[in-house]
Amino acid sequence: MKKNTQTFRFRSAALVAILAASSLLSGCGALIVGGAATTAAVAADRRTTGEQVEDKNIEIKIAVEMNRMFGENAGKARVSSVSYDGKVLLVGDVPTQEDKAKVESTVTRIENVKEVINRLRVGDITPLSVRTNDTWLTTKVKASLIDAKEVPARTIVVTTERGIVYLMGKVTETEGRMAAKVASGVTGVNEVVKLFTIVARESLVGESVAPSSTTATPATGSGTAAPAPSGDVQAMPVK
Repeated sequence: MKKNTQTFRFRSAALVAILAASSLLSGCGALIVGGAATTAAVAADRRTTGEQVEDKNIEIKIAVEMNRMFGENAGKARVSSVSYDGKVLLVGDVPTQEDKAKVESTVTRIENVKEVINRLRVGDITPLSVRTNDTWLTTKVKASLIDAKEVPARTIVVTTERGIVYLMGKVTETEGRMAAKVASGVTGVNEVVKLFTIVARESLVGESVAPSSTTATPATGSGTAAPAPSGDVQAMPVK
């Protein structure tokens, strides 16, 4: 009975992703897959509708692959993915370093994945209490971004894992810097990691943008990943 319940957890993640994809054009909402807290707003998103749908398709495919990989041992692994314009963030817990590398290799081969940032942790599954706190932190960070001036909160995806806040989205350099500063000021946040795609301000006319650079590369020593543009994952100290 326990085995069936664990396998269902991964299948449920895939179902949640499918439902999220089907509701893309109807509004915005919160999505929790595998235990990482993620908030994505569709309204005013700087991705095209096609890009948003493709990102959800990528997340669905990853959920299916993770079910195949860990379905029989779901109680020992928790893999969450967030895709933004083909850039995939992986967070969660896996039993071994080999599993971590295998997950990344599998995700890298999925169609339309441009880059993989592998932040999976090797060890036991993060306690429910910590994951619940991560969900609360995501809510607080998103609310703070909405309240902040000159921060395009509705195009920023917030993911929190063990107190570390990851920010993804298409923003200008100034917007990205301000968003990270706001997130770092939220009580309980341990670290802020910027995974933004930086765009030129002039490209935002009519919200039609073309990325000029990115501020993220795959995490060092995380296994095989798709080639990344120049730049580094930027971590911002908290207050």
